[in-house]
Amino acid sequence: MRLIDGNAIAQQVLAEVKERVAKLAPIVPHVAFVRVGDNPASVSYVTKKQKTAAEVGMKASLQLFPETVSKEELFAHLDALNADASVHGILIQAPLPKHLPETEVFNRVSPDKDVDGFGTQSIGRLVQELPGAFAACTPAGVVELLRRSGIETTGKHAVVVGRSLIVGKPAAALLLAKGCDCTVTIAHSRTKDLPAVVRLADIIVAAIGKPRFITADMVKPGAVVIDVGINRVPDATKKTGYRIVGDVDFDAVSPLCEAITPVPGGVGPMTVAMLMKNTLDACERAQARG
Repeated sequence: MRLIDGNAIAQQVLAEVKERVAKLAPIVPHVAFVRVGDNPASVSYVTKKQKTAAEVGMKASLQLFPETVSKEELFAHLDALNADASVHGILIQAPLPKHLPETEVFNRVSPDKDVDGFGTQSIGRLVQELPGAFAACTPAGVVELLRRSGIETTGKHAVVVGRSLIVGKPAAALLLAKGCDCTVTIAHSRTKDLPAVVRLADIIVAAIGKPRFITADMVKPGAVVIDVGINRVPDATKKTGYRIVGDVDFDAVSPLCEAITPVPGGVGPMTVAMLMKNTLDACERAQARG
């Protein structure tokens, strides 16, 4: 079994981004974060992204709104960011309060600045394999982990467990696309005989949002397992009272695998690294457009 070190690979990506950012001087890539409310996880994620942006020489700004913000007020702010030539990428931190329709909010971001890849145009361009499409950062990180780990994907059967718009669907599109060339199955909670379907996989991408959902009986020997899950489970030995586990039962599954990502330290760091790469790409494209 080989452990795929997401921290190390993310550092490789960020080092390359930092080098490219330096070559753009005096232009500084700028990502604008928009956060609604004070969800503790959202606060933590945005803080991490801001810190990483600073480390690679990018500017990161943050606009905070109360949970009661109206759609009209939020849209007015997004329109201003779209019109601001000094802003190259816009990221709206999910989840949003229930009165704000996420799809509408994501679509308010200009496709040229949609570095999170959640807008309808971005997803459509990704599926059509058009140049310049922004892929959602987590599935882009999954593919980058496979590529930089030397995992063969051509002709392999990849099973993506989970069908979310943020991970499952774009991950399937990326794995299917030219360059990866996988045969792809999307499985989910309503899939009949799910264990049998997952057992067919050469590559498993676990993104169903349930702790330790993928068990040893669902994994064929020699499979590659990419665990996207981030789940809190009670742990009285921790100061926080919980610990983070993935969607894969790591201890039981890892002995079967050719390679596997840990949680934490696998896909998570890649999500932030790919956001920085997307923002840099957006900046370079803006300069090319003049």
